[in-house]
Amino acid sequence: MAAELQQLPGVSADRAAACAAASAGRTPGRMLAAGLTLALAATVAHAQLVVLSGRMGERALLVVDGQPYTMNVGQSVGGVKLLRWNGEVAEVERGGRVYPMRVGETPVQLGVAPPRAAAREIVLHAGSGGHFTAGGSINGKQVRFMVDTGATLVSLGKDDADRLGVDLGNARRGTTQTANGPVPVWLVTLTSVRVGEVELANVGAAVVPQPMPMVLLGNSFLSRLQMKRENDTMRLELR
Repeated sequence: MAAELQQLPGVSADRAAACAAASAGRTPGRMLAAGLTLALAATVAHAQLVVLSGRMGERALLVVDGQPYTMNVGQSVGGVKLLRWNGEVAEVERGGRVYPMRVGETPVQLGVAPPRAAAREIVLHAGSGGHFTAGGSINGKQVRFMVDTGATLVSLGKDDADRLGVDLGNARRGTTQTANGPVPVWLVTLTSVRVGEVELANVGAAVVPQPMPMVLLGNSFLSRLQMKRENDTMRLELR
């Protein structure tokens, strides 16, 4: 197995050996005040959609999940509390989080965590044998990767390609020489490859006929990141 894998496109000898070893209640639209018309929206699950429609002195005209309310400072309705006015900005609190709101602005979803910034770095630690492995996915389906800096392309077996929904019908065909003779290879482009929390689109790959215990993470993925290694820790950061 190790000898055959070593002959595949870009698969380094140590990774081939490692793989062989691993195989063993109100109506919306009602006029509130000063000719303001409510623009209501549907309730969002696990959150509350709130819009500040107007102000009457120190009272706020709030629409909470499609229901209009006139609220005084310090008053709560359905878990939404009007804390204070800061000039023309109403500060509304829900679940310990404060939301600033202005009249006429886009409705705010209270209770929804701010979107997490896209991950830019993968941190890997060497395992047994000094190899770096990581969980991730191809085309949204889980796989296990082994980093192979000597491989030109991401490399996987046909059984994994079938499981992952990789279309081999339009793949370019190639042939590689192994200890047992020539072996066909399919060259494809993977829609998405995710390692840890970093995901890349349109990654070149080679599909080989025989099963492989892990997907080899080659340079078609690695070359799009900056690699730094310190002892048994490898850091891959998006360029």
